[in-house]
Amino acid sequence: MPVYSMTGFAREQGHLDDASWVWEVKSVNGKSLDVRLRTPSGMDALESKVRALCADRVSRGNVSIGLQMGPETRPVTMQVNQDVLHQLKEIVSEIALEFGAQPPRVDGLLSVRGVIEYVEQSETEDELAAREQAMLDSLISALDSLKQSRLTEGAKLDTVMRQLVEELEGLTEAAGRCESTQPDAIRKRLSEQISRLTESDTVISDERLAQEAAVLATKADITEEIDRLNAHVGAARDLLNNADGGPIGRKLDFLAQEFNREANTLCSKSNDIALTQIGLDMKAAIDRFREQCQNIE
Repeated sequence: MPVYSMTGFAREQGHLDDASWVWEVKSVNGKSLDVRLRTPSGMDALESKVRALCADRVSRGNVSIGLQMGPETRPVTMQVNQDVLHQLKEIVSEIALEFGAQPPRVDGLLSVRGVIEYVEQSETEDELAAREQAMLDSLISALDSLKQSRLTEGAKLDTVMRQLVEELEGLTEAAGRCESTQPDAIRKRLSEQISRLTESDTVISDERLAQEAAVLATKADITEEIDRLNAHVGAARDLLNNADGGPIGRKLDFLAQEFNREANTLCSKSNDIALTQIGLDMKAAIDRFREQCQNIE
């Protein structure tokens, strides 16, 4: 299964009849899934559905979803306000009769404000439901594009992570081959140190030397650390192969902590410059490993 990044962006436009809208979706790193929604006034009913659609496609990250509505031009009809017209007709007729004027003309009556009304057609329940479904379909397309964007970024992360795992494997093998950890090397180094610190005629029996060398070899033994590091390398590869298809970023982050613990132990047990350098190189690689983990879903 592929590796997904937590970084992505998508934009999707939609329209139905006289309504138009634009969805913008972007995501960045986060410890868990956090969805932030911005919609125009009157669209609050969409929130629960939007969050559910997002959760079906994204497992981890801070996701910002914005909805912008375009100007809506609904059909407008004209109608005569009969009550206002009749009242106006009676008033004007009385005035005309009193002063002997001509009766009011129709065009004059209709030009009076309030007689002609412009009425915007309201949406039916079916129209509202159809528009909401069309908007959600557009959001699904945007979320699918976001997932593809995260997949593209994830492919780059996958390459980097596998290179780091190979580097850690090579450093682990180098640490295991380090001559300073071998019993014969420890015994030779111990004998040289004793010779420098004691008088030249002081003789230490081979048995005593072997005992001291065994103690030092036990303290310097890194076999368990090497075994655990190899196990962590295998676990990292299994996670990157992602057989179960779930989010792996947090698991990789925990694994980075385990890598670092073993690297610290290697450095603490080291009594040789070569092994110390290997441990330091390993810690640097682990830091890069951890940094990349922060970007993986």
